[in-house]
Amino acid sequence: MKRTPSMVSLVKDYLNCRRKLGVELLREGSLLLNFARFADHAGHTGSLTQDLAESWACTSRTSQINRARRLAIVRRFAEYRRQFDSDTQIPQSGLLGRTTRRLTPHIYSAEEIERLLAATKELKSTNGLRSATYKAFFGLIAATGLRLSEAINLKRCDVDLANGILTLRHTKYAKTRLVPLHPSTTQALGRYLCCRDQKIHAPANDFFFLSARGAALDSRTVEYTFGRLRKRLGWIGRGSYSFPRIMDMRHSFICRRLVSWYKEGVNVDNAILALATYVGHTEVTATYWYITGVADLMAFAAQRFQRLTQGASK
Repeated sequence: MKRTPSMVSLVKDYLNCRRKLGVELLREGSLLLNFARFADHAGHTGSLTQDLAESWACTSRTSQINRARRLAIVRRFAEYRRQFDSDTQIPQSGLLGRTTRRLTPHIYSAEEIERLLAATKELKSTNGLRSATYKAFFGLIAATGLRLSEAINLKRCDVDLANGILTLRHTKYAKTRLVPLHPSTTQALGRYLCCRDQKIHAPANDFFFLSARGAALDSRTVEYTFGRLRKRLGWIGRGSYSFPRIMDMRHSFICRRLVSWYKEGVNVDNAILALATYVGHTEVTATYWYITGVADLMAFAAQRFQRLTQGASK
């Protein structure tokens, strides 16, 4: 008699298939394996059911939206399983509510970015590199809107200072893109590289941003360091979050770019496509997601609406 495969083995097959297609599935993979262990531990056999998926999703005690997201992850797995097992039940979409919620980010002012970079001088290390590294690191994110992981994973060969271009390899959705830099950003990175090479003569790796010991940066340490600087500056979030985040620099970059374009009279409806490519979005709707109704943007919107209504009344 043929043995029924465990849910863990089915999930591993699914993850292996998706990852061969270039999808990382880090958090989703971890949650799916958690679901599979839940199913096997409960003694579930046979096809995946909606009740099983819902029961696992509701084991989360955090929030309703988190439970809905967990169910959505199993739903994608169920859609995959349906092609091999016609008895597989695909959980109803929206069964546990919405999976997305747009929280208002903290939009940094130019003065706040300047204060953040100035505060990095207080980050001490025996060779002084720590301060230089974080000044250049946070400055680059603020100037380009890079994701945290993209800045951390930059290699020295990816930073073309002669032409002022970054090469971001295998980023989100396994994409690689070129990011042109403003001359002032290129100069700042050049100064950091000179400082870095003076402090670390023979790095053990080829990452561009290095710790004081010459090691690659990691996200936890960067987040911790940013938290210390934020506390020292006494920042309180102006959005839905208690405190400003590194991610908010990406939101701020996109908002500032739109404000600049409106001031310059650029056709934003066309330019937004270029911005989406620059920040690494596969769809322009993802870029619109980052836009926040700051005062300057709302003022331009009001002016455009006024011109529209005046034109319609003629």
